[in-house]
Amino acid sequence: MSKARVLAGLAALVLLVGCEKPQPDVAPAPLPDKADRVVVLKGERELHLLAGSQTLRVYPVALGFAPEGPKRQSGDGRTPEGHYLLDRRNPNSSFYRSIHVSYPGPEDRERARAMGVDPGGDIMIHGLPNGRGWIGADHARFDWTEGCIAVTNTEMDEIWAMVDDGTPIEIRP
Repeated sequence: MSKARVLAGLAALVLLVGCEKPQPDVAPAPLPDKADRVVVLKGERELHLLAGSQTLRVYPVALGFAPEGPKRQSGDGRTPEGHYLLDRRNPNSSFYRSIHVSYPGPEDRERARAMGVDPGGDIMIHGLPNGRGWIGADHARFDWTEGCIAVTNTEMDEIWAMVDDGTPIEIRP
């Protein structure tokens, strides 16, 4: 191809591009700063903060030391499964901040009563043990809680700010 043809083709391309109507820069809509629900996927070891159909954040988590299956009784090391509420928070917990999960619910209590056991309780989303924040993200390599859902302290700060008391939480297998 001759140099003249290449230049003519480039000139035509420039004219065509120059004729296009400029598109305004459209910034994506900002994400909400509050979650309206929380979903924990135990199998994936993830906590999702959601607002409507939008995923705001996803965090890796550590669960109870025996995470398979739903929590049945106190001391079993399992993280509950089901629908609950995040109903209160403790800024002075033994772990870096904690938000309480409303386990046990009525069905959990009834099941435990029928089994003749204590259903347990005090299930939280929390940060790392006080004074152990240096562990950081490595904590999620192992399931180490008594049944709670653990994140790093920085992640707990974000969750604390983005989740209000009364927010529903669904914990899936």
